[in-house]
Amino acid sequence: MAKLQEHLFTLLQDPRVAKLMQEPKVQQLVVKAFRFRGRVEGGFEQRVQRVADALNLATQRDLRSLRRKIRHLEEELRKAEERFTDAEDTREAPAHN
Repeated sequence: MAKLQEHLFTLLQDPRVAKLMQEPKVQQLVVKAFRFRGRVEGGFEQRVQRVADALNLATQRDLRSLRRKIRHLEEELRKAEERFTDAEDTREAPAHN
């Protein structure tokens, strides 16, 4: 994919291609191509998700969700430990009368 992007960037620097890209019909065609690519990728992702679900496999989405949940739980644990430590400190502190 990086090679394709590099080639595309090189093409866009060509004055002939830049002039062609100014044409409204060419611009519309490029927009349609990007939309089509997005629909194809979306359909492919849905199919991959269905297969992964059917085979009980973890997907990138599942792993991201799990990582978020772990970070959240770690933060909750840190806060609970702080509250516990503060409570212990308060209980152990000598009373000033």
